[in-house]
Amino acid sequence: MKKILILMLMAASFAAHADSFVKGADVGWLPQMEATGYKFRNAQGKEEDCLQILKDLGINTIRLRTWVNPSDDSASGHNSKDETVAMAVRAQKMGMRVMLNFHYSDSWADPQQQRKPAAWANHDFPQLLKDVYSYTYDVMQAMKQAGVTPEWVQVGNETRTGMIYPEGHTDNWPQLAQLINQGYDAIKAVSPASKVVLHLDRGHDNKWFRTWFDNAKAHGARYDVIGLSYYPYWLDGRPDYTLSINDLAANMNDMAARYGKEVMVVEVGGEDSQPQNTYDMLMAVQQKVRAVPDHKGLGVIYWEPQGARSWSHYELSAWGADGRPTKAMEAFRAR
Repeated sequence: MKKILILMLMAASFAAHADSFVKGADVGWLPQMEATGYKFRNAQGKEEDCLQILKDLGINTIRLRTWVNPSDDSASGHNSKDETVAMAVRAQKMGMRVMLNFHYSDSWADPQQQRKPAAWANHDFPQLLKDVYSYTYDVMQAMKQAGVTPEWVQVGNETRTGMIYPEGHTDNWPQLAQLINQGYDAIKAVSPASKVVLHLDRGHDNKWFRTWFDNAKAHGARYDVIGLSYYPYWLDGRPDYTLSINDLAANMNDMAARYGKEVMVVEVGGEDSQPQNTYDMLMAVQQKVRAVPDHKGLGVIYWEPQGARSWSHYELSAWGADGRPTKAMEAFRAR
């Protein structure tokens, strides 16, 4: 009887971990897609709410970005506080978890561009610290008032060379760490249970990750989770994921062991014209994340799977010209 009880407890523990594994979609484009009249269809061709389609495909987490004072541009605008909160409420009502991604910009922030918001352009560094705290606190408070507790919150997006240039560039780690900690402190002040994520691109590049997170540690940057982007399509002329997937796995394992942190692939994508290959890649990425020791691999989030090329001109969605998800998304149904 004792042996059976132990086995039952082990099975329950495994099931709980499996159920908590993040299968996510970043859908920042969704509000403007809907506003422009784009029609989403399920696998049977029936028009349906995009979030419902994603949920039926196994998606349990929605990632949303927020920009400070965005424009109304259809591709590079929207994602204001109010719009992001509304999307978070909608996702939560469907039983999905929420990840919130602070870009600290009025538009895209990534390794090519980390422009500070126009309203902060002439502020000195002490004021920028206050800006980051007050803006982060304000958005988090709006989420709380709407009844949403984001499970994960990113401070910055793909911050390989820092954020809020030039003050927060990695050329000046003492200042970058202070900016990160203002975001961290504001998040925890409103939502202590939310886990703070620091996120870099090129998730296969262990040397760069070690350099960055060694600096983060040395300068006292506070965070809970290491986020990685993984886009084989963009990797130095090596679009075949089989050439880099083991490097991704080794890097995640090293990050978890070296810094004692959980890891998550917070952005991934493959060619919409190669759905079988993208399916295979997603299966491999999920397997590698699940294999991170001590259950420190949290999950995988596809970036804009619904962002069909016919609307966005983005080649790495997982949606077809017929308005339906491609086979690639079936990878999230798998255990």
